[in-house]
Amino acid sequence: MSRVQLALRVPDLNASIAFYSKLFGTGPAKLRDGYANFAITEPPLKLVLIEGTAEETTRLDHLGVEVESTESVHAAAARLSETGLATTEENDTTCCYALQDKVWVHGPGQEPWEVYVVKADAGTLAEQGSTCCAERADTEAKEPAAASGCC
Repeated sequence: MSRVQLALRVPDLNASIAFYSKLFGTGPAKLRDGYANFAITEPPLKLVLIEGTAEETTRLDHLGVEVESTESVHAAAARLSETGLATTEENDTTCCYALQDKVWVHGPGQEPWEVYVVKADAGTLAEQGSTCCAERADTEAKEPAAASGCC
C-alpha cells in the first residue's frame, strides 16, 4: 500500500498533536522529541509534524509518497529520471527516527517531494550533519537536493 505524506512544521507540537488526533480520530503512530507522525488509514495519509519555532505559523515542510519497498523507490527514481526530472537518491539514510531509502524531486514551485520506504526504526531524528527535517533557507529550497526535507 502506498500513501501520500504531508509534513508540516508546527509552532506548538502538543497542540497540533491534540488537534490532529481529534481530526482523524487516532493518535500518533510515532512520537519523539520534536516529532510526531500519524499513520492514517482513511484517507491513506502519513501526516508528519515537525516542531518549529513558536514565532512562526504552521507551514509546509515537504510532501512525499511512502511505498512498501526499496525496489519501489528505485522504480520511482528511474521513472522520474526518464521523464526528465532532476532526482537525488539517498539510501540507508536516518531521517525522522527511521532508516530509509528515498528519491527526491522538486515541483515547479520548488516544493520538495520524496518517494521513500521506511526500512527500520531509528533512535535519532537525523544522521550527524544531515539536514533532514532541519530549517532551510528559501535559497536552499530552490536547489534540487536531498537536503530539502525528510521523513
